[in-house]
Amino acid sequence: MDRQALYLRPDPARVIVRPFKPATEPRDLNPTDKTRANHIVARVLSLDCEATANQLTDVLENFQGRHRNLLRAFEARADEMEGAFDKHAAFTQMQRQLVGAYFLNEYSFEASALFNPSIVRHPDQSGVPPGSLRFILSLRAVGEGHISSITFRSGVVTSDGKVNIDSTVRLASSPTVHLRPESGDIEIVFKADEDISERVIFPITESQSNGIEDARFVEFKDGGRRIYYATYTAYSGRAIGSELIETSDFLSFRLSPLKGDAARNKGMALFPKKIGGKYAMIARQDNENLYLIYSDDLHTWDGGQAILKPQYPWEFVQIGNCGSPIELEEGWLLLTHGVGPVRKYSIGAALLDKNDPSKVIGRLREPLLRPDPSEREGYVPNVVYTCGAMRHNDKIIFPYAVSDTFSNFATIEIAPLIKAMQVQ
Repeated sequence: MDRQALYLRPDPARVIVRPFKPATEPRDLNPTDKTRANHIVARVLSLDCEATANQLTDVLENFQGRHRNLLRAFEARADEMEGAFDKHAAFTQMQRQLVGAYFLNEYSFEASALFNPSIVRHPDQSGVPPGSLRFILSLRAVGEGHISSITFRSGVVTSDGKVNIDSTVRLASSPTVHLRPESGDIEIVFKADEDISERVIFPITESQSNGIEDARFVEFKDGGRRIYYATYTAYSGRAIGSELIETSDFLSFRLSPLKGDAARNKGMALFPKKIGGKYAMIARQDNENLYLIYSDDLHTWDGGQAILKPQYPWEFVQIGNCGSPIELEEGWLLLTHGVGPVRKYSIGAALLDKNDPSKVIGRLREPLLRPDPSEREGYVPNVVYTCGAMRHNDKIIFPYAVSDTFSNFATIEIAPLIKAMQVQ
């Protein structure tokens, strides 16, 4: 195992604008958000033209450079609020922009943590040196109120396994959102001229309202077609459920809820291709063991067969998957996490039969990666965790999170890893 000191840390200076909904006044009789909103609008409209212009200029001077197209964001927010306003005199464009500014706030989406990464091959490999590979890294970002979103980085791994991360753009952006009530799907689209590190997938629906957590991206091959899927945990603050992201270009995404009894838990990870004509998933249905599930329908997952149970002391509390299985000549490499004494999280590995993944043909007795002394401190101490690795040449490229706070990379040579697995 070769740890690479890259240390992707949360940056509180990276912000997006989010809708602001004023709280109701406790002393109001029959208080409503609509009443508060109208009070604010009336105050804005009471300003004369010069005062309105001066106030808008002051806002722009304070916040310009922190966001793209602030005036457009102000106008879009005013459009969203239209139905909440009582009849007011027609707004001038400047008044609409100022009104919109009062109903937005900045949110530092990665102020607290940047962790639980997964990695996939970038769909665009143009200009990459021979033997190297461009990748996309997804990360779980956590901000105020412990709300999780998905953010991205890109980089290149060289032919000898050295990982280089591209510079992060200072700005961040939210996508255009299209809701599909008939299916429950969400379609979101980012602008092509925005760097991938600008793109933030923030909770949209009620089921996601307290977080989109631990996306496990995988490049899925179906005949000659390649598409990227990610399972993630949607958290409402009261309940969890598994949902699915689909994209081909990391510009437009479809988010869909998953159905079936297996989707009521977290930690589902999709195999990168069909097995025996069926979709296959590794999941943890009972908070303790790992299950193999097959389905004819990508969006419905029921039943399953327990294939891995806690066996060694470092995983006696529970085990779970650490991303989608990786196809090797020897079988399916499955990275796992185990929870041991004092709730210490370590990462292990198992090898599954390529044709019948219910057969475990190898397993590490000791962790592949455990928190070293420099990686024990953070928001949740004594945790190393990943949501997905990838193969490059003779190595596994392995991004991992440290104590639910920041992320790093390691590389593993495949041959000694296979040799170290206990033959079942």
